[in-house]
Amino acid sequence: MPTVSNRGASIYYATDGDAEGPPVVFVADAGLGGWSWGWQHAALAGPFETVVWDLRGTGRSTAPAGPYDLETLVSDLEAVCRAAGYRRVHLVGLGLGGAIALEAAHRTGRVETLSLVGTAAHGDAFDLDSLLVPVDDDGDDETTAALADSLEYGLSEPFRTDHPDVVEGIVDWRLEGDAGKTGLQGQLGALETFDVRDRLFEITQPALVFHGTADELVSPAAGKTLAGGLPRGEFVPLEGAGHLATIERSRVVNDRLFDFLEYEE
Repeated sequence: MPTVSNRGASIYYATDGDAEGPPVVFVADAGLGGWSWGWQHAALAGPFETVVWDLRGTGRSTAPAGPYDLETLVSDLEAVCRAAGYRRVHLVGLGLGGAIALEAAHRTGRVETLSLVGTAAHGDAFDLDSLLVPVDDDGDDETTAALADSLEYGLSEPFRTDHPDVVEGIVDWRLEGDAGKTGLQGQLGALETFDVRDRLFEITQPALVFHGTADELVSPAAGKTLAGGLPRGEFVPLEGAGHLATIERSRVVNDRLFDFLEYEE
């Protein structure tokens, strides 16, 4: 199991493929394990080298006491890239992962492109608590039920009704790979001081900003404002999708990602 040590934490990561060009590094939302990128990883691994990693506090990474800050989470991302030998990367981030990607694009010279999902330019626009359930008691019936209930805030009602098997699978994956209480608190703390609104003009990488139009956790208007503030940003609305639009509209997201990344190679 590949890991890298950074600032008191052991960070798990996994690479797949050996394609030429910058790899695609996925950056997960607060509390969510690497399972959350399964739909995109399956589509992009092969044409691109891919990296999935667990934020400190999540899954197979360790959970030092928080709160964490964005600078530390960006440092973890940098440590993963160094360990894997990557000089330039495409970043794909969801929620908090999008905030980390934005900070990385501003702080480092490593970022080739940005693909952001359910992301805003400042922490006050994020309201993720209703989706997040600590899994310290993993397998517990109460925790399982709470995880299932919480998906009402991440996935639209039509999707949950039409795909009960997917919802059930997500609950199982969350039990196995999501963050416990310490990790959740640490990660959410990183959003408290996050604000790049007055620095967006400095983030000049090509950027796609995906946003579910039914996202209840980060306003679609905040995503549109983010895209408008990025010099090379493009807003991509995903009709009827909730916060976890990478799952609900995986085909649309994957097609747009593939075309975008292939063009930028």
